[in-house]
Amino acid sequence: MGNWVVIVQYDNDTYRTEFIRRGLETKEQALEELGAAVHTYVPSKHVVEQWRQVYRFADQESYLVVIKGRITKWECTLRIAELTSDTNVPAVSERADPEGGAAEPEDSAAQLEDGAAEVPDEPQDRIPPGY
Repeated sequence: MGNWVVIVQYDNDTYRTEFIRRGLETKEQALEELGAAVHTYVPSKHVVEQWRQVYRFADQESYLVVIKGRITKWECTLRIAELTSDTNVPAVSERADPEGGAAEPEDSAAQLEDGAAEVPDEPQDRIPPGY
């Protein structure tokens, strides 16, 4: 299974992300699928399309799509993304590590004898700096 996806993001009362294509093997495949999707993507809001405008962002890996319907305009962003971490498949994280392996834990006492990391009793949410 590939690690590349094509997604669409939009704000329709709440900010949403939907997957258009999953499991693409290479970035080139994802870019090709993205290029096709900007002209064929149809929102789930049943917009009866009168015209479509497609804007490419400078990064060349994302597009703004504006679809004019009979009553409203629909705006969304289509882009590619690479899976870099998956707690269900640790090998994904190891492949994404530029050093070629998983990071070593700082506290070796937190590991059990069989090599598995000890799970803390309380949630370990990360709070961004400045909050």
